[in-house]
Amino acid sequence: MEKKENAPLKIASISELHRLLQLPKPLHPLISLVDNTEMSVNKELLNRNFVLNFYKISYKFSENGKMGYGQGYYDFNEGGMMFTAPNQVLSTEEEAEYHGYTLLVHPDFIRSYPLAKNIKNFGFFSYDTNEALHLSDKEKTVIVGLLHNILGELNTAIDEISQDVIVSYIEVLLNYSNRFYKRQFITRKSFNNDLLSKMENVLDGYFNRQETLTKGLPTVEFLASELNLSPHYLSDMLRNLTGQNAQQHIHEKLIEKAKEYLTTTNFSVAEVAYQLGFEHSQSFNKLFKKKMNTTPLSYKQSFN
Repeated sequence: MEKKENAPLKIASISELHRLLQLPKPLHPLISLVDNTEMSVNKELLNRNFVLNFYKISYKFSENGKMGYGQGYYDFNEGGMMFTAPNQVLSTEEEAEYHGYTLLVHPDFIRSYPLAKNIKNFGFFSYDTNEALHLSDKEKTVIVGLLHNILGELNTAIDEISQDVIVSYIEVLLNYSNRFYKRQFITRKSFNNDLLSKMENVLDGYFNRQETLTKGLPTVEFLASELNLSPHYLSDMLRNLTGQNAQQHIHEKLIEKAKEYLTTTNFSVAEVAYQLGFEHSQSFNKLFKKKMNTTPLSYKQSFN
């Protein structure tokens, strides 16, 4: 594979992307729904990074075999969905032929609607490609039906209600996608339990090797990187699996290690804070008291 260009190509408008994909002009300058099989990327644009100035929601499936998820293959192979927000770096590569649809929505299209604010609550816009939403046959029917409804509105003569209707369909599409992702966390429970076990080992190793002394407190980004997941997907997966996000899991492990230092060593509270990677002992005191309902010093003294 050829080396990708360093600077990503910035695409400001949906019309510009249509030209790059050799598609007809969009029916509306701020929203477009295209058939994936009609896209044709110029060879000189392959292996380039892109930054879009609009939302991209893709549903695609391959007729040439199963779709993978992580390191394995699963029963939900009727199609997959991927979501990207404006200003995320994307890439194009040569791949097998896929069918399906891609919905492009410029932020200006939803600017005057509550969705403009609420869309930021859908964490799956920050998921990685390998964390795509895999649909069952019934789910596929729902998603494709909504996409056809949007296309129908775009092909109908525009009136003063058209935008309201389309925005409503987009909102319903995102809400269903959110529901299906929660289903996916459940049906992938065995896979996710393996990730949970691996995460515990990563955190244990980090604290036991005292990497906190040189690297500071472990972050969600570090943990996600060790597990080959995006931070948003990791937190959403954990929240559905355990009721706690990634940051809360890190804090639990940190408090567990703090209790060990406080009860089995002669470290002062300040020294314990330093061992755990805190720059200021006050921050450690505040977190410990919040989690344990007592100060580190009182906890230590209760064992003497």
